[in-house]
Amino acid sequence: MERQPKQTSTCCPEFDKTPWDEKTHIWNEKPFISESIAQLFHIPLPGTIRKMMSRMWSEARDSNAAPETKDFIAMAYDPSPWKSEFYMAVTKEVPGAKNVKLSGTFMSKVFDGPYNAVPKWIKEMDHYVEAHGKRTKKYYFYYTTCPKCAKKYGHNYVVAFAEV
Repeated sequence: MERQPKQTSTCCPEFDKTPWDEKTHIWNEKPFISESIAQLFHIPLPGTIRKMMSRMWSEARDSNAAPETKDFIAMAYDPSPWKSEFYMAVTKEVPGAKNVKLSGTFMSKVFDGPYNAVPKWIKEMDHYVEAHGKRTKKYYFYYTTCPKCAKKYGHNYVVAFAEV
């Protein structure tokens, strides 16, 4: 009997960086749902992200509030080394979820590499934002694929959003 190669499935769509790389986005009450998770020195506790993202996506999908793939954003903001806040874009309010609306100007840039490069990316974003005569108020990061899919695609794209 011949062995069949194991099929590698993906759960995340392949990421198109064109709409996100070196772009400016103006959001006026853009709807998101939000959840927080515990972390240890900016590292999420094992399994927490997967469970949280699955729950948030199910809430959005079940409420017919899930965006099209091209409009999907799930951003993380770390207010401290012990807590991370996640924001998933939706098309409308989701009953039972923590609904948040973000307004403002956000500059974005795409990076490719390991998650521990975030401090380096922040410095690059600071230069990018300053080159446009702006100052950053807050950073959000959109991790575009799970680790398994990033490995399959050969890229670990991360979008940095600087609220200016």
